[in-house]
Amino acid sequence: MMRVVVIDYGSGNLASASRALALAAERAGIDAAVSITADAGTVARADRIVLPGQGAFADCARGLAAVPGMRAAIETATDAGTPFLGICVGMQLMAERGLEHTVTEGFGWIGGEIAAMDVPQALRLPQMGWNELQFTPGAHPLLDGLVPGDHGYFVHSYALQGGTPGQTIATTEYGGPVAAIVARGNRAGTQFHVEKSQEVGLRILANFLRWTP
Repeated sequence: MMRVVVIDYGSGNLASASRALALAAERAGIDAAVSITADAGTVARADRIVLPGQGAFADCARGLAAVPGMRAAIETATDAGTPFLGICVGMQLMAERGLEHTVTEGFGWIGGEIAAMDVPQALRLPQMGWNELQFTPGAHPLLDGLVPGDHGYFVHSYALQGGTPGQTIATTEYGGPVAAIVARGNRAGTQFHVEKSQEVGLRILANFLRWTP
């Protein structure tokens, strides 16, 4: 049985992410046990790691650092190849640093930093609601079964800037292109909330559970 963990560090839609993962596994015929945990040892033994996140980058980074051994467990497990999925701020923490309120170090798994979105006055921040995903079909296994123009549900005012070419596998448009899905090796993340993105989100989660990078 596949062991899937949703990390509890005081941030994120833990219950909804867990339910969405369980439903995605059931629909895909994957024998998976999904649990919410703040135990670093459980994370170290997992077959899939999911890091949700809501709020400010710095707050989430501090919350993660406050859980004994958790950051080290995530880094050790993913260094060894365990597939990782970050959701919203969980994705942002994959970057080199965040600039929300203060400069905060991220995991550094992908290039770039998380900075305030620069949008025309006609557009409101946070970007909130459904928006189209644009990508090259077949570019990555997480995109299997999706078509350009499918929608994800976004809620954010900060986004990845100065990213490394090739690590952004899908974008959305909000006053310019915005990184929507990033991936490097066995680590991936979605700026939008997959757990709130209905059929599109469930498809991405099922792809993540099947993914063998």
